[in-house]
Parts: sequence; structure tokens; C-alpha cells
Amino acid sequence: MEGDVERYRKPTRILHWFHTGAFITLFLTGLILYVPPLAIIAQDSWTRIIHRIAAVIFIIGPLLYLVFNYKAALKGITEAFHWGQEDLGWLLAAPRYYFLNDEEAMPPQGHMNTGQKMWWLMVIVFSAVFVVTGIVMAFLKTVAPAVILQWSVVLHDIAFIATGAMFFVHVYLSVIHPLMRPLRTGAWSSMARGKVSVEYARSHHAKWYQEIASGQDEPGK
Repeated sequence: MEGDVERYRKPTRILHWFHTGAFITLFLTGLILYVPPLAIIAQDSWTRIIHRIAAVIFIIGPLLYLVFNYKAALKGITEAFHWGQEDLGWLLAAPRYYFLNDEEAMPPQGHMNTGQKMWWLMVIVFSAVFVVTGIVMAFLKTVAPAVILQWSVVLHDIAFIATGAMFFVHVYLSVIHPLMRPLRTGAWSSMARGKVSVEYARSHHAKWYQEIASGQDEPGK
């Protein structure tokens, strides 16, 4: 499509959908433990087996990406942990944007806006929590001190609730929110096609678009 800007290259998009599939599987198989009427589904521990397989995929995907796309991975991690004055401005303007569709209230954003950085930061931090606590609960529950096992369960549950809630927010703001439509030009398009319209890039990520236009940054990562 003419007038498009590359936002995410194929390796990044593959990782996104690969990781998303694993996360949804982990979420659903973990949700069974929180909903008593669904306990019958977990009979014979087959959901536990699926959960552990998905956990392996959840871990391997990012590791492979880190090995084969080190620069892009490092750039993404750096963005997630880099916060400044413009992020405070975004947070203050966010209610008008999300509830009143007032896009002009938002300060110019870089490759990731503050909301995306917040989600990406949660993914990084809570993924580490999932992995560490999951290993303790799956393989060390008979040898780990009781207090370690108890805290592993608590932290695993907190990570589950926090990421689960934020995942639905992420889907809503990326696909359903009025300012994200039409899907072929906005946030959904960035992960489906790897490209967004120039208009979307200018309105939602003005600082990033200016960097691309001036040759200071590569389009996509």
C-alpha cells in the first residue's frame, strides 16, 4: 500500500504471534485453577502437560529472538526501561485520548508510546517472574523451603492477574478502540503486515516518524 511505513520486521512479528499464542495457552490452562466449575477439565492432569509445553515455547521464543536479533532485542528492552518527561505528559493526557478520543491531547511519541512501553515492561518483568516461580513450582516443590514455594505461588498468581488484565487492555487499545481503526492502517496492521500508514505514524508516533523521515532511525526493527 502506497504511503506505508515499515514498523516491525518479520522476525519481530513472528515472535509476537509465537509468544502471544503461548501466553494465551498458559492463561487459559492456568485460569482453570481459578474457576472451580472448570476443574473437571483438568482431570488426568492433561491441562498441566499443555501448560508446561506452552511454558517451554514461551521461554524458547524470546531466547531464539535474542540470539538471532540481538540488536533489535536490545533496542526494544532499552525502550521499555527508558522513561522521561514526555511519558508523564502521555499519562496525564491518556484519559482524554482513550475515553474522549482526543488525539490532539497526546504529546508526540517515539517508536513506542508510553502505554506500549508500560505493557512491554510488564511483559519483560512478569515473564521473568513466571519463569522463575514456575521452575520452583514444577521442579523444586519437593526440595524447596516451604516459604520459597509459598512465595512462588503468590508471585506467580500476581503475575497471572496483572498480565491477564493488561492483555485485555492491550487487545482493546490495539484493535477495538475507535482511534485504532481502520485495522489495515493502524496498530493491528503493524503486527499483521509489519506496516502502518504514514498518517497513523504521524499522529500516533510523531517523534519516531520524524526520525525516520530525517534518516536518524531505520523504519521497523
